[in-house]
Amino acid sequence: MIEIKTPDKPDERRDFPHGHLEAVHMYGIDFAVATFEPGWRWSKSIAPIAGTDSCQIHHHGYVLQGRMRVRMDDGTEAEVWAHDVFVISPGHDAWVISDEACVVYDFGGAMAQEYAKGK
Repeated sequence: MIEIKTPDKPDERRDFPHGHLEAVHMYGIDFAVATFEPGWRWSKSIAPIAGTDSCQIHHHGYVLQGRMRVRMDDGTEAEVWAHDVFVISPGHDAWVISDEACVVYDFGGAMAQEYAKGK
């Protein structure tokens, strides 16, 4: 089997306050490109959609551009910058801290399948 797709022609797009997600669904992998504009914060932009107090998605990703700060439910904080590869466990808030959009590639699958869909 060979399956090839481009994120330039996503299978699905989800818009939310201060951003959007474009998803490519393939056999064995779901890939998401998320664009978070300045002013985006998970607890304000996505929590009302998700219906949870913090993000419950497990992320495996790469930051293409911009910067974001992440705070875990236990208070641990970190920043992800352009060209960082990251893993973030469920139970966090995040917000854009750059003057430009933060563009993230997420390979974990759950983001492309569930993020910003609502319950």
